[in-house]
Amino acid sequence: MRPLFADPKTDVVFKRIFGAEGHKDLLIALLNSLLKLDESRRIVDLTHLTPEQTPVVRDLKSSIVDVKCLDAQGTRYVVEMQVLQVEGFEKRVVYNLCKAYSTQLAGGDDYPELNDVVAVTICDFELWPEAEPPHVPMLSRWAMREESTGARRLQQLRFVFLELPKYRAGDAPQTPEDKWAYFFRETRHLRAIPAPLAAEPYHRALEVARSAGFTPEEWEAYDRAKVAEQDARGALAFATRQGRQEGRAEGRAEGRAEGRQEGRAEGQRALLVRAFELRFGELDPATRTALETLPTERIERCLVRAMTATSAAEALAAV
Repeated sequence: MRPLFADPKTDVVFKRIFGAEGHKDLLIALLNSLLKLDESRRIVDLTHLTPEQTPVVRDLKSSIVDVKCLDAQGTRYVVEMQVLQVEGFEKRVVYNLCKAYSTQLAGGDDYPELNDVVAVTICDFELWPEAEPPHVPMLSRWAMREESTGARRLQQLRFVFLELPKYRAGDAPQTPEDKWAYFFRETRHLRAIPAPLAAEPYHRALEVARSAGFTPEEWEAYDRAKVAEQDARGALAFATRQGRQEGRAEGRAEGRAEGRQEGRAEGQRALLVRAFELRFGELDPATRTALETLPTERIERCLVRAMTATSAAEALAAV
């Protein structure tokens, strides 16, 4: 039985809400809320930078979901949803922002033609855990400043992060950023539109996420994306748990360490093959052999990459 609303953290639903030209007012509302722009600087219009404005059903990206756009002043935004914490995530965010900034120039263009770029990242995990001081709030905004005076300069590159696990407002969100966090966290569990989300733009965002409006192809893509996400979470959790267990065993019997390590690697490779089959369908013999013989240090990276790649070959080539 379908839930009343689909999870907005998945690719098909996220792009259905925020990546479609007909719903760009929802993306504008999200950006204005998370950037905390005053009335004189609020975004009033956007242009999507991607050629496709509707979800591409075959491109399942359960780990990384992004929408790119620019406003009337030329500022570019890279809006991204990240559901799995991966190694080097912070560096990837910085890399993507710098790439979006530098690729604005075509051959012969001058530097003054470069426009500001803002990376807006919504994380379904704690990027900077609350237990590690200094505390970083749920909604954090980052820009360059001079260290000794605090003078703000070099504002061309900025970052905004919304860490969903840090939400603390329960069922009574008050601020716009709390309401958006509540929306992303709770939508797939809702049985009706709750009072805090009954006003615009949250009400319409929920209506776009209403599962009854999905085509069979979109729902199949959504369902496969959720299965792939759960498989990835399960595989990573299993590998971590197995590594801890075997680490304790190795401390008691160092002489058999090599055998146990290989046994763990074989188990991880089997999970990797299963994840690829769920993500990309039946594997050809060459791909299966490549996965079954993948070096141990590349297994976890390959599994994470599979969640964002559009083909098995792309996932393997990236690791």
